[in-house]
Amino acid sequence: MTKECKQQFTLRITQANATQLVVILYEMTLQYLADAEQAAEDAQFLEAVRKTRGCINELLNSLHREYSPAAELSRLYLYCIRRLACEAKADRTALQDIRKVIAPLCDAYRQIQDQNPSGPVMNNSQTVYAGLTYGRNQLTENMADQGSNRGMLV
Repeated sequence: MTKECKQQFTLRITQANATQLVVILYEMTLQYLADAEQAAEDAQFLEAVRKTRGCINELLNSLHREYSPAAELSRLYLYCIRRLACEAKADRTALQDIRKVIAPLCDAYRQIQDQNPSGPVMNNSQTVYAGLTYGRNQLTENMADQGSNRGMLV
């Protein structure tokens, strides 16, 4: 995953509600799967698989077990984690199986993310007012209000 992609995910996370966070986790999972599929070296492949597993574990751990679809989603996530055992033998076909499970779930959550009226999960996060500005032969990212009172309050 590129540095710019990580910055975009970080920005989206700071402004996301609970449903949007699930969508972001699915998108991160799909991005790490793509990274694993395109990895030229075994070390890059193993790192991408490890990060994919981390995203799926987070999805699994964040399930609200009191609701009915949690059991089915849990089974799907556990299936994906078992398929990620391909890491030992660099089996790239397993990654396609995982993509077939995660992509439709991502699309489904994308469709319902705007129905969640709650505000962002993170309070007191830094607000980005200006994006990129053009300088001489470069792009510069400007942020307003970079004070010490930012991030989550405890």
